[in-house]
Amino acid sequence: MNGKIKKIKIVSIIVFAVSAFFVLFFLIKNHKKTTFVTEPQSKKLILGFSQIGSESAWRTRNTQSIFEAAAQNNIQILFDDAQQKQENQLKAIRSFIVYQVDVIAFVPIVEGGWDNVLMEAKEAGIPVILVDRKINADPSLYAGFLGENSIEEGRNAARFLLKKFRDRQDDVLIFEMSGTENSSVVKDRASGFREIINTNPKFKIIHTENGDFLSSRGKEICNNLLADNLIENGRTTNTLYFEGQKIDAIFSHNDSMTLGFLDSLDAHKISIKDTVIISVDAEQKSIDALKKGKLNCVVECNPNLGPALMELIEKISQGEAIPHQTYIPERVFCEDDDFAGYEPRNY
Repeated sequence: MNGKIKKIKIVSIIVFAVSAFFVLFFLIKNHKKTTFVTEPQSKKLILGFSQIGSESAWRTRNTQSIFEAAAQNNIQILFDDAQQKQENQLKAIRSFIVYQVDVIAFVPIVEGGWDNVLMEAKEAGIPVILVDRKINADPSLYAGFLGENSIEEGRNAARFLLKKFRDRQDDVLIFEMSGTENSSVVKDRASGFREIINTNPKFKIIHTENGDFLSSRGKEICNNLLADNLIENGRTTNTLYFEGQKIDAIFSHNDSMTLGFLDSLDAHKISIKDTVIISVDAEQKSIDALKKGKLNCVVECNPNLGPALMELIEKISQGEAIPHQTYIPERVFCEDDDFAGYEPRNY
């Protein structure tokens, strides 16, 4: 009898063990399936971004916009500040290629000299987006451009000038402060500006000075003009001259140069109410100067490119083509605007 009971116990133990084994096997197998389906591993996109520097409030805001948008879209950034040197950008782009980032975006300092590094990126299968400035290169070497319409910015500056002097019969003499030599924005703004003023022969550019987009250069240019004025016209004049010619209008390619120019005027306690000044960018300080009557027109160059850049990156990552040129909306601020409608700017 005892032997029979022992056999029953042994059989029961075996049956229980086998049953437990199959239940455990089923649970483990089913758990693996559930984990795979409900918790897929998502890869975080990595953007290699090279900025030209931090020479102005506009440029700083441009960088901030891209970082803010990247954070909101869960995109990681490998960042490089080129400090206004093309060789630094070339090194940065090659380091992005070695790191195998998903997308490269950069603000080209100048137009030329990019073909080789862009070919390297293409061979590595990494798409490239140009930001803010354009280049002279085979269009097939980069995915697209995102930024301002610099030609239209130049046109808008000239349109204001034509309207401002529409009733004047005499020649209108223009002094131009341009930005970094061989950069696309300088060429495009100059081209757009000339396209419009050349429709009326009374508008004449008497001199173009390279201010390299820097406040210090704007101040230096103004100091040189004032020194010539003192020699040629004595200390009583508030009129600007260049080589004996009265300057009727100043077209400045960016706010940094313009604000440096105004700083010099303030330091010398000189007011040039009879000289029309047009600037490009629309930083808060230039808007403030417009309200005070120190500027006559400010053409916006929108630095907030971050959200649009992240949209392009997301499309590229999904295998979609992007437009070869994407322009950001911009506006023009004028002396006769209703300033009460101006919203504070964050740069």
